[in-house]
Amino acid sequence: MIGKKIKRLRQEKGYSITELGRLADVSKSYLSQLERGLQSNPSLQFLAKVSKPLETSIDYLLQETISQKVDDNELDEEWKVLIRQAIEDGLKKEDFHEYRKYIKFQEWMSEKNQS
Repeated sequence: MIGKKIKRLRQEKGYSITELGRLADVSKSYLSQLERGLQSNPSLQFLAKVSKPLETSIDYLLQETISQKVDDNELDEEWKVLIRQAIEDGLKKEDFHEYRKYIKFQEWMSEKNQS
């Protein structure tokens, strides 16, 4: 669960919910709800904001969640539709792997430019 990962990383950094909310410029109440499992589907923008002060990646925050959902066949309908559309549009597994590499490269460049 994403919320559990965020909470663990936040605690490892020694941040309170209020402090992480301020550093990431996100709502501390939403952050609290996510950590407690009351919310479970954060936006990519939210994850991008939170990942920076936690010094992690969106990929890491999503990795187990997506893997677990795939293993449990619990993909939500939106994921199923996106996957079907991608396949119908001719997207191959190799293309998806390349896209993931591109995203990681973009994150690396962004981090490099901020240093």
